[in-house]
Amino acid sequence: MDDQNKTPDIDLSENQSVPSDDQLPPPKRQVFAWLKYKHSQLTPKQKVLVTIGMVLLVILAAFTIYQVYRHFHQSLGSSLSKQAENKTTEPSRLTGVEVSPKLNKRPVTGIMIENSLDARPQSGLLNAGVVYEAVAEGGITRFLALYQEAQPKYIGPVRSVRPYYLDWLMPFKGSIAHVGGAPRALQDIRAYRIHDLDQFFNPGAYSRIAERAPPHNVYTKMANLDALNKAKGFKGTDFPGFPRKPESPASKSQRNANRINLSISSFNFGVSYTYSPSKNIYLRRLAGSAHTDLKSHKQLAPKVVIAMVIHRGIDSDGQHTKYATKGSGRVFVFQDGKVTIGTWKKSTRTTQVHFYKKDGSEISLNPGQTWITVVDSTSSVSFRR
Repeated sequence: MDDQNKTPDIDLSENQSVPSDDQLPPPKRQVFAWLKYKHSQLTPKQKVLVTIGMVLLVILAAFTIYQVYRHFHQSLGSSLSKQAENKTTEPSRLTGVEVSPKLNKRPVTGIMIENSLDARPQSGLLNAGVVYEAVAEGGITRFLALYQEAQPKYIGPVRSVRPYYLDWLMPFKGSIAHVGGAPRALQDIRAYRIHDLDQFFNPGAYSRIAERAPPHNVYTKMANLDALNKAKGFKGTDFPGFPRKPESPASKSQRNANRINLSISSFNFGVSYTYSPSKNIYLRRLAGSAHTDLKSHKQLAPKVVIAMVIHRGIDSDGQHTKYATKGSGRVFVFQDGKVTIGTWKKSTRTTQVHFYKKDGSEISLNPGQTWITVVDSTSSVSFRR
């Protein structure tokens, strides 16, 4: 026979065996089957070593994945932290407007500003973030103006404080700038450890101007009060401000409060507002005339106007006004050209007042100046399209 037709010799030794066809993995079989076949050819000792090696490999792979995840997580956290540090603006805790984070760390400073006929026009109210307006004595109203990011250079006239103004200040954890006050208010400042900037004990932060007669002539500026806060260690702290929302001006057909009238005590202290849809603000009038700032001559124009109905009486001394600041009552919230009638609630003297709709949900306010006027009854509030 020819050599090409010969069957090739097969060398069989005692240490060599020929695997059967079913033992040989087909060319298209998965890798796992091939590994299984190879593993079957190992001695028990080799199998143990291979198993240990595979376990070590799995551990090494898991450790590598963890290290990669850890590095990515730390890098992401560091990146987010740097972004937060480099963030240019954030909502003001007092007003909700966008401010630099540095300004948001400033302490809130409340200033008692007079509203007698001899005190008009006032200075600095234009820049306040939140203003509370209520009767002091004899039907004469007075303002508690709260500042954080704004730093006006001329504020006044500064007058004395009353206990109920402290009730509205304390939730903001702010300082109070004033010229003396009712005996109970001064006691409360000490009892509640309110940051006190009384002019009687800090005359250098205030000045008396020659253009007006005492006691209507005490003025200050935020730079002086900032220095006084710093000297006394009064720093900015977190506080529960009012919930804020994006502005959403109503269409002309949806507006139901273009004109607002608030009767407080008499004509000289009556307040009215006219809604300006182009700027979504409320132009304020006092005693029938535009309420303006002394220096800039600009008309005061808050973004939000609130009328809180609170019972007013006389304190136990028989002289000073008393308001029932705790509890609840009717509230009218004017913004975006509309009015929301609901309920105000304040559980304690130190907690924040909240405003609720009839369905129980809390009312969010537009960013910007919020002006809160306290009236005696719902009949003191009127509005029209």
